[in-house]
Amino acid sequence: MHRREQVDLREQADLREQVHAAARRARAASRELATLSTAVKDRALHAAADAVLGAAASILAANAEDLERARAAGTSEAMLDRLALNPQRVDGIAAGLRQVAGLPDPIGEVLRGRTLPNGLRLRQQRVPLGVVGIVYEGRPNVTVDAFGLTLKSGNAVLLRGSSSAASSNAALVDTLRDALVGENLPADVVALLSAADRSTVTHLIQARGLVDVAIPRGGAGLIEAVVRDALVPTIETGTGNCHVYVHADADLDVAERILINSKTRRPSVCNAAESLLVDAAIADTALPRLLGALAAAGVTVHTEPTEEQLRAEFLSLDIAVTVVDGVDAAVAHVNEYGTGHTEAIVTRDLAAAQRFTDRVDAAAVMVNAATSFTDGEQFGFGAEIGISTQKLHARGPMGLTELTSTKWIVWGDGQIRAV
Repeated sequence: MHRREQVDLREQADLREQVHAAARRARAASRELATLSTAVKDRALHAAADAVLGAAASILAANAEDLERARAAGTSEAMLDRLALNPQRVDGIAAGLRQVAGLPDPIGEVLRGRTLPNGLRLRQQRVPLGVVGIVYEGRPNVTVDAFGLTLKSGNAVLLRGSSSAASSNAALVDTLRDALVGENLPADVVALLSAADRSTVTHLIQARGLVDVAIPRGGAGLIEAVVRDALVPTIETGTGNCHVYVHADADLDVAERILINSKTRRPSVCNAAESLLVDAAIADTALPRLLGALAAAGVTVHTEPTEEQLRAEFLSLDIAVTVVDGVDAAVAHVNEYGTGHTEAIVTRDLAAAQRFTDRVDAAAVMVNAATSFTDGEQFGFGAEIGISTQKLHARGPMGLTELTSTKWIVWGDGQIRAV
């Protein structure tokens, strides 16, 4: 074996041990966290919010470093927007922690129970998952959202953010760990893994026995890689090729308002609309108006979209436009090209709306409302870990309850099983 290969193997072994050591510390912290009262967790969340506000200047300075590197690397404006922090966004991050503190604690909630004929008393209750590994791109606010939700739900979290946000994430996690210590809680409730080497992702998602679940949050490539390579269970947060379907019986004032909000509110997020479907019955009148509104809002309209554009998550001011012949054709188009995230119909016809909601396969379906509402905070969950587009364990915005499992508690008074 060549010397360089030997050095690489040693470096990978060292990285693997660093990740596994962090996971072992997180496991110990999670066991302590699982027994804490709601009041203790809520105090810690408020302390963390205070700490974030107190460290705003250093957090923004770290974020400026990330932005400078990103601009020098030619990063797109959409991605810069996802990366950027400002005083208002820092305030929002802290407010999100306080909002999570005000939510009901899911741990200990009894889901069902009964007493068997032999006198055994059964109870199924919510418990933490344990150690959660989160792999994500850009958006340093995810760092704090993930911390707040995992803390309240009794989980320790290992964060592996992107190298583009390395300085921001480090400043935020250092602040959160200091706040935990100030509340006499283990700092290892939250830890940030190095983003300098891509292999730390592999070591995290293959740490079977040390990490209970991995959650990828980012672009299609990241999600696919994590789901493909993970040896621990994963919860897939999907990309968002979301559609707005303007039905033949739509109010065009409402349709225009919903379309523009869905597309332009924040084009770089996963709940932004990427496709417009217009019913053929009203295409002659609806299309000129809607396309004009999109153009006025600075949106590039693809009226003869390619197959690639029909499947694209643009994350920019672009939209694919297709004319469809009725509700069933719209449903077929959505189920073929959508990613199972969020789909919307604009109509005054209740039967058409019901048919669309019944047949579209997505985590969220909107009737006469913008796709931008698919969001943990908007749904009343506080922050969110992501939008799950899979069908096992969790689907849709992932809040506190989606970060729990259950266990059965069985009380007896000496019963034994005869057969």
